[in-house]
Amino acid sequence: MPKMKTHSSLKDRVKVTATGKVKRYKAYQNHLMYGKGKSQKQRLGKSPLMASGDVARLKQQIANLK
Repeated sequence: MPKMKTHSSLKDRVKVTATGKVKRYKAYQNHLMYGKGKSQKQRLGKSPLMASGDVARLKQQIANLK
């Protein structure tokens, strides 16, 4: 049986924390920041944790990230 490979595009989109939780990135924070409000920019600065249902769905693809 060949080794399971990590999904290459997923490597750059999520990070696994030391406790095994998965952090993701938010959209709308790459450009045109001058048109966004201060509070929106503050919210975009924080990386949220992925929902447990999404983590379960992507478990095989992120198996080799940690």
